[in-house]
Amino acid sequence: MNIELGIDRQGTAAGMRPASYTRPVFAALDLGTNNCRLLVAKPLVGGGFRVIDAFSRIVRLGEGVSRTRMLSEAAMERSLAALRICAAKLERRGVTAVRAVATEACRRAENCDDFIDLVERETGIPLDIISTHEEARLALAGCAPLLDPAVRNALVFDIGGGSTELMWLELGSGGRPRMIDQISVPQGVVGLTESYGGDRVSASTYVTMVDEIAEALAAFEARNGIRRSVERGEVQMLGTSGTVTTLAGIHLGLQRYERSVVDGSYLQIDHARAVSRRLLELDFNGRAAYPCIGRERADLVVAGCAVLEAICDTWPVTRLRIADRGLREGILVDLIAANGS
Repeated sequence: MNIELGIDRQGTAAGMRPASYTRPVFAALDLGTNNCRLLVAKPLVGGGFRVIDAFSRIVRLGEGVSRTRMLSEAAMERSLAALRICAAKLERRGVTAVRAVATEACRRAENCDDFIDLVERETGIPLDIISTHEEARLALAGCAPLLDPAVRNALVFDIGGGSTELMWLELGSGGRPRMIDQISVPQGVVGLTESYGGDRVSASTYVTMVDEIAEALAAFEARNGIRRSVERGEVQMLGTSGTVTTLAGIHLGLQRYERSVVDGSYLQIDHARAVSRRLLELDFNGRAAYPCIGRERADLVVAGCAVLEAICDTWPVTRLRIADRGLREGILVDLIAANGS
C-alpha cells in the first residue's frame, strides 16, 4: 500500500472521498496471537454485509511471549509481511473505514508499542490493542445471530492463541443477548503448546492441560452457578474458534475445509471428544494429514482440544453450535452502524 494514502487514527482512509460521496467499503483486521485475518465488506440494503475480500495467514505473533514477555524479531517480521498484504487489499478495494485490532500477544508483550509504531510506519495501519472485555464484546457481536432465542441462557467461548474468552449471557425479548459475566483465561493454544509440547502429547500430559484450564474456570462457575442451569436444560453453548471449526470439519469428514458447511452447524459433545481422542493418538505428521488441520496448525490442535474438553467438563451440555465468525464480523457490525448504513 502506498502510505501517502494512509489510514488515520479514526480508521478513515486519508485522501479518499468521504463515504457520503462514494459507496462505503468497510474492513476489519484482527491481529491475534496466532493469526492475521482481514475481512473487507460492503453493507447490504436492509442490514448485514457482503464480504468482497478476505485474507488469513498464520503468523504466530505470540510465539514465545508467554516465556519472554517480548515479541520476537521473527514473529514481528512474519506479522508485518502479512499486514503489508492487508494494506494492499485496503487500497485496492477502496476501503473507506477500517478498524484494526491486536489482542493477547500485544497485551502481554513489553515491546508491543515499538511493534505498533513499526506497523503504522511500514503499512499505514494503526493497530488498536483492545482489552479482553472489548475482544469478547466484538466476538459476541459477530456470532450472536447463531444464538437460539428460545433458549434462556448461552455460554459463548472463543479459544484463541494467547487466551480463552468466555461469556455468560441471558437472552431477552427477541433473542437479544445481555452479558451477565465474562472471563478471559490467559491460556490459549500457543502458550499451552509451548508449555506441554505439540508433537506427541501423552494421555497424562493431556489430562494435565485439561485440569489446568478447568482450574482457571472454577471461579467463573462458582460465582455464576452455570452448571445448575445446564442441568435444567436452560443453556446453549456456542463456540467460535479454529479449534471448534476444525473438530466439526473432521467429524463431518470434509476433504477440504468448507465454511458454508461448518458455520452454524451443531457438534455433539461426545463426537467432539471422540475426534479429540483420535487426534491425541497421532503425532504431528498424523494430525497434519487431515485437510482441515494442515502442517501450520498440527502442533496446536491438541491444546485446543484440551481447552474445549475442560469447558465441556465444567459445563456438560450435550451439543455445541459452531461459529466460523466472530471478532472481525463484530467489527464490521460496529463500523456499519457508526456509518448509518
